[in-house]
Amino acid sequence: MTDQLTQQQVNQTAWAACDTFRGVVDAGQYKDYILVMLFLKYISDLWNDHVETYRKQFGGDEARIRRRLERERFVLPEGASFYDLYNRRNEANIGELINVALEKIEDTNRSKLEGVFRNIDFNSEANLGKVKDRNRRLKNVLEDFAKPALDLRPSRVTEDIIGECYIYLISRFASDAGKKAGEFYTPSAVSGLLAKLADAKPGDTICDPACGSGSLLIKAAQEVGSDNFALFGQEVNGATWALARMNMFLHSKDAARIEWCDTLNSPALVEGDHLMKFDVVVANPPFSLDKWGAEHAGNDQFNRYWRGIPPKSKGDYAFITHMIEIAKRQRGRVAVVVPHGVLFRGGAEGRIRQALIEDNLLDAVIGLPANLFTTTGIPVAVLIFDRSREQGGANEARKDVLFIDASKEFTPGKTQNVMNEDHIAKVLETYRGRTEIEKYSHLASPAEIFENDFNLNLPRYVDTFEAEEEIDVAALQQDINRIEDELVEVRSKMAGYLKELGVNV
Repeated sequence: MTDQLTQQQVNQTAWAACDTFRGVVDAGQYKDYILVMLFLKYISDLWNDHVETYRKQFGGDEARIRRRLERERFVLPEGASFYDLYNRRNEANIGELINVALEKIEDTNRSKLEGVFRNIDFNSEANLGKVKDRNRRLKNVLEDFAKPALDLRPSRVTEDIIGECYIYLISRFASDAGKKAGEFYTPSAVSGLLAKLADAKPGDTICDPACGSGSLLIKAAQEVGSDNFALFGQEVNGATWALARMNMFLHSKDAARIEWCDTLNSPALVEGDHLMKFDVVVANPPFSLDKWGAEHAGNDQFNRYWRGIPPKSKGDYAFITHMIEIAKRQRGRVAVVVPHGVLFRGGAEGRIRQALIEDNLLDAVIGLPANLFTTTGIPVAVLIFDRSREQGGANEARKDVLFIDASKEFTPGKTQNVMNEDHIAKVLETYRGRTEIEKYSHLASPAEIFENDFNLNLPRYVDTFEAEEEIDVAALQQDINRIEDELVEVRSKMAGYLKELGVNV
């Protein structure tokens, strides 16, 4: 019998621990408590494993053990471990004790975890109820995470399992809670496709300016194939920013720079008075964000909106513009998920879209199936912008735009549709080969796009119309006549049977 835990065991046990809050606390809130507790349990088990290893190595030399522990990725201060709290789970101020422990962990590991727990309050009456109920719930969740099936020592689980459990819980919270809790999570298939389309290489800097819980950034990093990359992100929601920081730590990517800021109004990834530039920029920004800051865009200190200011009620092109402006000149790549309105809406958006196309930045438009997201059932698209198509870039001679209609490439699910590996592989093969496939993809020339008045609506370029089978009206009428004759005969027989039975009709 193996002592190793499987991904499924860890996932199921962690999800079962959520029963303490489910139905009492909104999923948009209790996800934070569960994910913080998982994080605390993991770093406590990891720390205990290190302590045990060094005790065996150095015997009773506690000073030497402490010096060696202080060189680890993080330091767990005395009295702040999960097990310290578990042993005090029956105390009347357990919520306060958890808060104090988390504060100690932050203070001791400022370079990696500063501010990560500032948005979570385990002593909150508003979120967790009055003292008696709150204490009972916190005691239950401590006991749930103390179960042997959640012994998360490195000897029993890999970092991948912990990181994947974290992402699994985030996806489950998003699915269960719908829009409110789904805003911080991009479905795995979509983030995987976006990461592969972005195609980060060794040495690249990778940025997600609307990073949510950070899963898309992690997927993009995994495509590099080595540890030679640098991750950057920005997130406006404080609680979600904290999830992203913890997500990075759990995936051994705690060198990532994740900023808590409003990307459109006060971006924090800056160098002096300029925006930082990146090799790869990926994002699934909020769709058609209202009140995004259009009133200040004309005076933007970074002059991002020189092609035009998007409408105040739809921030899609504000995010697109920002992403293009932070991509490195003549080499940067941008992959962004957008609602279909971005492809054809007129007015200011139409003018910005035309400018981007005339600047030869748009590389591909990829339509995805409907109902992929927890937040919306609408179909979405991926836009690829490639700054190597600019004058002086490696692909400046490329003038066409590839359109791919993958809207029918999915597996139906109970609540959501899913793009499986074959669907994703077909998109990637078509994109990388810039291949034309009947009723699936088309390479459009600048003249063709101009003729369509810079409207990028997919049906204008990819004809997916299926001709209906021709109907032989004469043969159909013959069938109707035959059926009617048979019906007369059947009715006559039925009348005879009923007469024999003495039934009057």
